[in-house]
Amino acid sequence: MGRTLRSAAVIALAGLFTAAGVTSAQAAVVGEGVTPPTPIESATGRYIVVLDEAPVATYDGGEAGLRATKSDDARLDTGSDAVREYSEFLEKRQQDVAAEAGVDADYSYTLAVNGFSAAMDPNQAAKLAATKGVQKVVPDEIRHPAAVPSTEFLGLEGDGGVWQKVGGIDAAGEGIVVGVVDTGIAPENPSFAGDPLGTTPGDEPYLDGNDVVYRKADGTDFRSPRVATGDGWSVDDYSTKLVGARYFDQGAAATGFTFEADYRSPRDGDAHGSHTASTAAGNNGVEASVEGIDFGAISGVAPAAKVAAYKACYSGPDPLVTTDDICALSDLLGAINAAVADGVDVINYSIGGGAATTTLALEDAAFFNAAAAGIFVSVSAGNSGPDASTADHASPWYTTVAASTIPTYEGTVKLPNGFQAAGASVSVRAGEDVTAPVVYAGDIAASGADPANAALCLLGSLDAAKAAGKIVVCDRGQNARIEKSQAVKEAGGVGMILVNVTPASVDNDFHAVPTVHIDARYRDDLLAYVQGTPDATATLIGENVTGVETPTPQVAGFSSRGPMLADGSDVLKPDISAPGVAILAAAANAEGAAPTFEFLSGTSMSSPHIAGLAALYLGERPLATPAEVKSAMMTTAYDTVDVDGAPAQDPFAQGAGHVDPTKYFDPGLLYLNGPADWAAFLQGKGLEDFGVEPIDGSDLNLASISIGSLAKPQTVTRTVTSTQAGTFAASIDVPGLDATVEPSTLTFGAAGETQDFTVTFSRTTAAAEEWTTGFLTWTSGDTQVRSPIAVRPTTAEAPAEVSGAGLSGSTPVEILPGVSGDLPLTVSGLAAETRAGRPRQPGRRALRQSGLG
Repeated sequence: MGRTLRSAAVIALAGLFTAAGVTSAQAAVVGEGVTPPTPIESATGRYIVVLDEAPVATYDGGEAGLRATKSDDARLDTGSDAVREYSEFLEKRQQDVAAEAGVDADYSYTLAVNGFSAAMDPNQAAKLAATKGVQKVVPDEIRHPAAVPSTEFLGLEGDGGVWQKVGGIDAAGEGIVVGVVDTGIAPENPSFAGDPLGTTPGDEPYLDGNDVVYRKADGTDFRSPRVATGDGWSVDDYSTKLVGARYFDQGAAATGFTFEADYRSPRDGDAHGSHTASTAAGNNGVEASVEGIDFGAISGVAPAAKVAAYKACYSGPDPLVTTDDICALSDLLGAINAAVADGVDVINYSIGGGAATTTLALEDAAFFNAAAAGIFVSVSAGNSGPDASTADHASPWYTTVAASTIPTYEGTVKLPNGFQAAGASVSVRAGEDVTAPVVYAGDIAASGADPANAALCLLGSLDAAKAAGKIVVCDRGQNARIEKSQAVKEAGGVGMILVNVTPASVDNDFHAVPTVHIDARYRDDLLAYVQGTPDATATLIGENVTGVETPTPQVAGFSSRGPMLADGSDVLKPDISAPGVAILAAAANAEGAAPTFEFLSGTSMSSPHIAGLAALYLGERPLATPAEVKSAMMTTAYDTVDVDGAPAQDPFAQGAGHVDPTKYFDPGLLYLNGPADWAAFLQGKGLEDFGVEPIDGSDLNLASISIGSLAKPQTVTRTVTSTQAGTFAASIDVPGLDATVEPSTLTFGAAGETQDFTVTFSRTTAAAEEWTTGFLTWTSGDTQVRSPIAVRPTTAEAPAEVSGAGLSGSTPVEILPGVSGDLPLTVSGLAAETRAGRPRQPGRRALRQSGLG
């Protein structure tokens, strides 16, 4: 086919949709320097039209002759007659609206969003925007996907591990379907191997006509149509493991994207989608090798879970850039809508678009409704760290994940003066070493080349006469990491020391010459010797011989940070951290070609770890709400560490801490919340007019506390639900603030009881206009329930939050099922409950394996 495979990366609680979008997946860090979403510009463009009526996931009745479709137990039955009838009603409404405007709808969204997409000129778009019953008309956007086994590090494997406690590997995630919105999937990879589908209903997935059907742990069915034979794809690619695979490409095609370097089918032409899917739910015991090196057996976090892939991101022809990759917003919405319609239990979304500026972006609204339908959503925080306020995905109804390190394959840089530094390496093999003269790349620029470019080891920037036979020190930054070693090889170098210039990850890449990648803290001493010593030499060793164990888990330097600047900063993000550096998992392959595997780094890799852990939890407790799963993970997390191994307690880097699946099944207390609470939160922010009683943003019942503006003493309220009997005592410490918990003890007679408490904050010595952070911990015997806290004292009181004002220019919308925004609302039926910079772009082997910089 002439393709080059590269490794790269529900809404409206009735009308809540503002449009969901894929964000930039990144380079390995699955990349530094991601571009923001770009509207498609042309005289005739593509638009997404959102209508007023509630989508299926949150419709609570009100239309004549149409029964409510919202599930009281937060589990949507997408195959019911009521869902079919209401979906047909919405589709008819959409057709009528499109016909009146003289446009032809291509995608129809009914489950997570009520709307359609279509090509139209600006006059038609303006006419539609003014049409009664149309909530908004949004230009389609282009976004880009966000690139020791982690399962062992997480305590899942072995005797006494989590898998054993849930009934063994064959039960780990059983009855759960993980949906992955990404770049597709490689069906031949053994991570996704399953038996051929039969036609007899039973415990295993089976065929009903052309639909794959699977009775899940919660008693409902997953049902997804097979894609007919297409570009590198066959109906035979589905199995009892890979139960769903669909693709969405009309938005990309409308831009003129040619698909020449990718597949117009569910097949993964990038590797990002296969990598995230296998990390979350790949089979156990899969032997993985890269570049001929055997790395042993790998496993997904929830190996017994089923996988459903929803491809909405495509790779362009140039493997060294991400600007020619594409994820159209309309395609992403189609993928999210399909995942909800099919009945997945978990969605992984390793896609991002830069620092979040609102809690109600289009994808936020879509995921609001997915969560309202009972689907746990895991999203990547982004790869734009270590700067503050760079994190993506600010909404409270999903789980935003930071990336942290795990023990990895290491090498050592050794100098004659006694200098030793351990770093990441798989290209200096264990038991081998390379000794040679050493030079700094910035000192051996080729004639006419900028020394600054030479320091980065850009292709063609090095003087071959001065590099030949030498180990070259290259600074990280700008170009792909493996491109640097290629430049060294082309100049005749025999090895490379890749050194970070700022805090960042150290990554395992397969370099063109033996390479050790070391941390920025070693750079000054390294360069002092290399530049100040005549006839300097260095040795690269294929193992860590320093005698010092590299501390883990550390939050990766690339991992995006809070505080969120969105809507008053009253939601603390990221929520949690998980393994995201040098993760080995499935990659892409052409049809009929041998399966491949890759090491990738990024929050794109940490997010599917949380998605897999959610599947594990739901396999044991299939009726658990998304908020329950999130709370259990957050309150049992532990601190990450710094480069010296000391606790690193910054909640804007680690969230609640590093996830600990050995404890999350027994959290002690749960902070539960649901659609009614989220609506009240948005009402209080003035983001939508739901007609509900608003709450202060800091009072949303999350397992964290954030106050973006503390001008005077403020009291926040929380409700906890017990998972065990006992008395819990509170302890709290937030430097520079007086913080008082009332009551300071809570006693529960049995699991399932609920109690309220308040925390009052007042400023003492904390600096104004600066954040201070700490923790609230409830302790009962050996059980500790910890919540991160972030408070920003201010010198002046912030403007009061608007109650029910709605977005500027918006009209009343139906946010809660069946209730118009301008009518009295009751909520009794609602559960109170992509290469550097971010999740990488659907990517390229060079950028994902080596990352930019």
